[in-house]
Amino acid sequence: MKVLIVDDEKLARERLIRMINTLDQYEVVGEAASGDEAIKRTLEFEPDIVLMDIRMPGTDGMAAAHKIAAMPTPPAVVFCTAFGEHAIEAIEANAAGYLLKPVRREALVEALKKIGRVNKVQERTVSGEDESMKQRVRTHISARTRRGIELIPLSEIRFFQADHKYVTVRHESGEVLIDDSLRDLEDEFGDRVVRIHRNALVMTDHLEGLDRNPQGHYQVRMRGVEDKLDVSRRHVSGLRRLVQSL
Repeated sequence: MKVLIVDDEKLARERLIRMINTLDQYEVVGEAASGDEAIKRTLEFEPDIVLMDIRMPGTDGMAAAHKIAAMPTPPAVVFCTAFGEHAIEAIEANAAGYLLKPVRREALVEALKKIGRVNKVQERTVSGEDESMKQRVRTHISARTRRGIELIPLSEIRFFQADHKYVTVRHESGEVLIDDSLRDLEDEFGDRVVRIHRNALVMTDHLEGLDRNPQGHYQVRMRGVEDKLDVSRRHVSGLRRLVQSL
């Protein structure tokens, strides 16, 4: 995959280039020192991935990312920054990843592995979603953890479960806590989630079946999750219809 490196600091660009050059299947096709230059190089080299600094003179990385996202076939943008407070803006710019400086090789490899040739912006363009939906629905969930701000792609999330004032997000690599309410998540993600209980939402993409335990209680079965979540009686019929339609 072709990679464009964008950072106003030459040493930072050179460090990323060295790391990319040690990875198979990835090739650095160009570099840029500003947001304006990043836009030009993206049009010129047509990279699959752009590793983008945020704070740069002139057009910053966030503004450049918005312009790149509007291109007919935009690359996936991964922000590399020393400032964790930009995570929410990164989501709004449809970023495919978010790395804190100094970028660790392990974190870079993990971010690159999550990126397919068709990124989130392209998928929504192909599916024909309207502009208001593009602006309203996030592609990632942000969570503050001991490692800083983490961005969890929606495609990797299995379910949301409320517990007191926090919501647990179970994803393919573990779980994190967020402040969002289940009601807000349900309103935002629409038919991508289904409520199975007053305290739980399940991602429909990973919904596999509906089982009954020895006590006669219904439980939902999900791909990639060993635990089975309880389904309240009021949601059983709707969930059964949904499972049968999948």
